Amino acid sequence: MNTISQKLILPLSILLFIYLPVISYSQKEVNLVATNLTVSEGFKNPVGFYDASPTFSWKLPPEVKSQTAYSIIAASSPKLLPDNPDIWKSDKINSDKSTFVDYKGPKLVSRQKVYWQIKFWDEKNQPSKWSLTANFELGLLKNSDWKAKWTGLDTAKDSIKGVRNFLMHRPQYLRKNFELSTDIKSARLYITAKGVFDVYLNGKNVSNDVLSPGWTPYNKRIETLTYDVTELVTAGKNILAVELASGWHSGRISRGKSVYNNFASPKILCQLEITLKDGSKKIIVSDESWKGTTNGPRRFASLYDGEVYDANLEIKGWTKATFDASTWETTQNAAISDSVNLRPKRHETVKTTEVLEDVEIVSTTKSSVVFNMKQNMLGVTKVKVPMKKGDTLTIRFSEMLLSDGTFYTENYRSAKSTDYYISAKNGVIEWSPKFTFHGFQFVELSGYDKSVEPTTNWIKGMVQHSNIKKIGSFTSSHEKLNQLQSNITWGLRDNLLDVPTDCPQRDERLGWTGDAQVISPTAMFNFNTHAFWTAWLQSMRETQSEHSDGLVPFIIPDVLQNNKASSGWGDAAVIIPWDIYNITGDKKVLEENYEMAKKWVGYYESKSQNFIPTIHSFADWLQPYPEKTGKIGNRGDTPRLFVNMAYFAHSSHLVSKIASVLGKTDDEKKYKDLYKNIASAFEKNFFDINGKFKNKKQTQTSYLLAIYFDLLKPETKIKAQQHLLQEIKKADYHLGTGFLGTPILPKVLDNMGEIDLMYKILFKETYPSWFYSINQGATTMWERWNSFSKEDGYNPQSMNSLNHYAYGAVGQWMYERIAGLSSLEPGYKKIKIAPIPNTQFINMASASLDTPYGKASSSWKIENNNFYLNTVIPANTTAEIHIPYNTIDSLLENGNTFKENSNLKIINIEKNAIKIMAQPGSYNFHTKTQ
Repeated sequence: MNTISQKLILPLSILLFIYLPVISYSQKEVNLVATNLTVSEGFKNPVGFYDASPTFSWKLPPEVKSQTAYSIIAASSPKLLPDNPDIWKSDKINSDKSTFVDYKGPKLVSRQKVYWQIKFWDEKNQPSKWSLTANFELGLLKNSDWKAKWTGLDTAKDSIKGVRNFLMHRPQYLRKNFELSTDIKSARLYITAKGVFDVYLNGKNVSNDVLSPGWTPYNKRIETLTYDVTELVTAGKNILAVELASGWHSGRISRGKSVYNNFASPKILCQLEITLKDGSKKIIVSDESWKGTTNGPRRFASLYDGEVYDANLEIKGWTKATFDASTWETTQNAAISDSVNLRPKRHETVKTTEVLEDVEIVSTTKSSVVFNMKQNMLGVTKVKVPMKKGDTLTIRFSEMLLSDGTFYTENYRSAKSTDYYISAKNGVIEWSPKFTFHGFQFVELSGYDKSVEPTTNWIKGMVQHSNIKKIGSFTSSHEKLNQLQSNITWGLRDNLLDVPTDCPQRDERLGWTGDAQVISPTAMFNFNTHAFWTAWLQSMRETQSEHSDGLVPFIIPDVLQNNKASSGWGDAAVIIPWDIYNITGDKKVLEENYEMAKKWVGYYESKSQNFIPTIHSFADWLQPYPEKTGKIGNRGDTPRLFVNMAYFAHSSHLVSKIASVLGKTDDEKKYKDLYKNIASAFEKNFFDINGKFKNKKQTQTSYLLAIYFDLLKPETKIKAQQHLLQEIKKADYHLGTGFLGTPILPKVLDNMGEIDLMYKILFKETYPSWFYSINQGATTMWERWNSFSKEDGYNPQSMNSLNHYAYGAVGQWMYERIAGLSSLEPGYKKIKIAPIPNTQFINMASASLDTPYGKASSSWKIENNNFYLNTVIPANTTAEIHIPYNTIDSLLENGNTFKENSNLKIINIEKNAIKIMAQPGSYNFHTKTQ
């Protein structure tokens, strides 16, 4: 500029014109846009969306430190954006909020499609460009939107006698022909079932969803699905075809209870709404015009017992319009009942998410071959084997072989978990079942062509679960710790199949609330389970509504129907919403579940005398080395009334905290006072003045619950901590905890500063420990600490799953303490990076998480007495970074001597750590360990 001014004398306006293009900062900021636009619990451009009062979230580009304002616009067409939004315009809102922003426009209705954009202003009040357009399309939001009828065949009259003489319904094949006079503009298929279905349009499968629509309290709500089928419908003749089986609704999983009228025949409900190019509309519905048959190849389908497929009965072309179904039966129909809500599915469908092909043959006989999938998994197999016409291929499953190589299925109990395929030809057949699932690692085939040598390509493992995406990672320098992380994530995948199940293999697979509440934080560290949990909580609310006293049953959906609740289990109604809020920052989950949480505390109150609830309790389920055996021994040695009172206090305390977040000050005081009164009575009842548990049998869990739930006076708490340490020492630093104690053991030791002790427990190799199962070959988490051993085989207890996620709750501590990545404010608005290494066990650990604001990570290693820490802090957040060595003189940041600046400020320097406040960005720290 100086050179130019020396040569030329120009007007100021021209000088400015020359100068402005080289100003890079404001131009760069103007060109930035928000990304990852989602609605409610993280849905991207959903079709058939459930939420007519959505919230909006977005992520800022990494170049931005913070947001100072935003504006949201919404329109009925993308062409109206950004200039003419006809639905809603928020104006400029001065706020740093970029997650779960409430929609405040006019009421939205069924089928409505909304297009929206976001603009933000950065820390220098520079506006961004409008984002790319996102959208959501609502499903059918109320029963009156449906013109269809429930339709299907009466399969009760020819039902099959299954296990224990339970009547099983034969799978159905249903179809409807229709014609269209002109070309299609758009088409939506709205569909659900009392049962599980697979749907075709003109011979093509509408989706790759599995076991749709899923499992809810069917007497309260049935989920519906919406598919955009515009490309599948054509002018002229068309055919809508559905396969239908019992699933959860009408199958044996309901344990013979009639709460969902499971003895009634499965039925479908579907409504195909078509807009033609001439502007006219046509609706095809399920009604008395449909035809059906049970004389198809799928002869039997049970979630517990497997599937029977007879290829000799295949119906060629039945999904195409040219097929003649005139001899098929006319379906029976039933009107939609107002007592059951039909609502769009509010979380991810089940899908095949991975295919395991790296298998090995472990044994063969003259008539059978056993394959090892090398991973305990949930799903089905896809077989490609040579057969002879008329022969039956039998496919059996097991989780682990005994030491002598025996194929073992006793822990499946009454679940037959066996598939059969009857061949219609000589030669290679390919087949996979459709309406069942299995939990397994080993597969046995028999009935194939014995003249052919088995090969590993005969079988593939089709991994199936709710379509949750991986959002977190953890790795370390220790092989077994990495295997533990793998076991945790596989255990989650294998037990998050539409509802959180306790196990995927035996005659159970139910939504046990206690198991779910201990694992939910770890699940949310690893997978995007936000919508999964909120959907299940809706089922919990609906189930609780059946109990005027606020009871929350053991399992959701409640097929046991025993009118009982358990401490530590029913508390999921309070604990899970609180965990979701803290991990995601979504306040709506607290609003939705607040009344349920209060009612659960009310249930405790109604069953209490002197603040001691006398309700049933599973207590510290499956604690190792219990004094008693059998079913009573399964509950461990921490007394029932102790556990009842501890959780009564804890849930009361959490409800007071939830009330505070929601601005309910009267309730906040009420439940805080209740908590304090229970805590005072708890200490008097169960602890002496020396902080010792007043019980002959001392347990780790008794101290853990009292300490973690803050139920003791400060001076008593300090003494109790010492008794806890003594109990751990007595166990030779092994676990002495079951389902309730294990998840809080790391947290209590962490708060006590006993990090090295927790490392010592975590890295134990012998029973009971996390690595013990790994040493026995585990590839998932186990139900019992000693479920299996190479020497002795399976634990003789009938309740013995090798795929049971509860003990995987230690994963939260691995993320938060070993890798050092945790949240200081709800939703990771403020992040804590605070690893505490222990070089006796590991010299490297790393974790990352896709937070609501973007990716955050913490990765450290120690080499030659040098500590290295690499971190990523996402935009619109801040972080506290704790360097675990007070060697400030040698501290480097990005290779340079550390200096405070606008991005990094020292909070304080402690004896063993340097604490730094960090703005968004990537940082590399290096210092000496001594």
